[in-house]
Amino acid sequence: MTSNNQRAALQNQIWKIANDVRGAVDGWDFKQFVLGTLFYRFISENFTNYIEGDDEDVNYPNLPDTVITPEIKDDAIKTKGYFIYPSHLFVNVAKNANTNPDLNTDLKAIFTAIESSANGYPSEEAIKGLFADFDTTSTRLGNTVENKNGRLAAVLKGVEGLNFGNFEDNQIDLFGDAYEFLISNYAKNAGKSGGEFFTPQHVSKLIAQLALHGQKTINKIYDPAAGSGSLLLQAKKHFDSHIIEEGFFGQEINHTTYNLARMNMFLHNVNYDKFHIALGNTLIHPQLRDEKPFDAIVSNPPYSVNWIGDDDPTLINDDRFAPAGVLAPKSKADFAFVLHALKHLSGKGRAALVCFPGIFYRGRAEQKIRKYLVDSNYVETVISLAPNLFYGTTISVNILVLSKHKTDTKIQFIDASGEGFFKKETNNNVLTDAHIERIMELFDSKAAIAHVATSIDNTKIAENDYNLSVAAYVEAKDNREVIDIAKLNKEVAATVRKIDGLRADIDNIIKEIEA
Repeated sequence: MTSNNQRAALQNQIWKIANDVRGAVDGWDFKQFVLGTLFYRFISENFTNYIEGDDEDVNYPNLPDTVITPEIKDDAIKTKGYFIYPSHLFVNVAKNANTNPDLNTDLKAIFTAIESSANGYPSEEAIKGLFADFDTTSTRLGNTVENKNGRLAAVLKGVEGLNFGNFEDNQIDLFGDAYEFLISNYAKNAGKSGGEFFTPQHVSKLIAQLALHGQKTINKIYDPAAGSGSLLLQAKKHFDSHIIEEGFFGQEINHTTYNLARMNMFLHNVNYDKFHIALGNTLIHPQLRDEKPFDAIVSNPPYSVNWIGDDDPTLINDDRFAPAGVLAPKSKADFAFVLHALKHLSGKGRAALVCFPGIFYRGRAEQKIRKYLVDSNYVETVISLAPNLFYGTTISVNILVLSKHKTDTKIQFIDASGEGFFKKETNNNVLTDAHIERIMELFDSKAAIAHVATSIDNTKIAENDYNLSVAAYVEAKDNREVIDIAKLNKEVAATVRKIDGLRADIDNIIKEIEA
């Protein structure tokens, strides 16, 4: 099945479950029950596969809980990071969901047991609170136990019927795609933005390739605005797992999205000891600042959000912002994220960041930060993408590529916003693999191509007030019709002669009539 067909089938099935089941519950609130149930099924199947170990004689879901010894449980938690008893598996709970009068409290106990199984183990931080947003006793599910159980059973049975095949063989990020799809649809239908922004898989692929380009191995990869973890996971998909030696790191401010990012790691077989997703405000309370610098950084930080800025005068002494000598504007935190990423970038690494176009040409504090970046020779490339690639916005965003190991003092500008760099689909434009390959070829070669790509020396950038807009250096192709003036004049002259001849003929006819 093609990725597009997989995506369409997945979205149709999940949206049907969500609409059929939620009833009077606000879709925005109900999304967590659908996503939580998806995760519960995936994590159960993943754990079952681990226990059975391809041994056809072992049927873990059919085993009684009593056969589980402390040694078996201890080994499993040390390896997987958590433990699920046979009776707690999704397949067994879903099987009796319609007839279980204690379904909501049983689920609550199961989720608590899964989380608490990691207590005292190295995986505790990675597991704690994973099901926090799946409140099975919430009044949002209904005012009576019967109503709650009915709705929970319907979700369980709906997810039970989804046919995912072999999860690892699927060509799309099933969980991330389901999450992205549900959030965007719930937000649209409820008239809410959700305060969250999601990076489409095709754009994530380009960003990951830019950050990892030319590196045979990297120590670890980092996203300071991790969202649901899709950007980090694109790096895993694009490269063999051994290339990323120490794993995947990120920080996310939204508690629900933070939980989903951790879920996403488990769902893609990134073990607890290979990821560290932290909760909190990256700009004000960075949780990973003691980590050694990262060889690859990818991010799609929120566009032009408010932050405390110079209302906190101590921030100008922060080692992330101090070198620029100025803080990003309070109403536009974009460059605060850029400087944060730069601080955490290793000497051999690259950062590829999605940026709002305005930061590349506006004045005052943002111009001063651009001056610091250019004069320090940290800007490798600025890429202008096609409009309407992202959910929730139609603007043409840019990708800023930072590097601390440039071998020249030039900045590359690529205009990938025009025809030949995207495919138009029903609701959004998309980047195909061919488009991504074309952009990567330009990025790698640094070749100058009229109307598409050029490289400008930092001194010229400085003379242009440190403007880093692609349009300032890549001349747009003039698609207006070219008119040959000399040819046109000849045609006009011939037409005039014909008109003069006709007039003479008319005059002669009139004279003959009057004679």
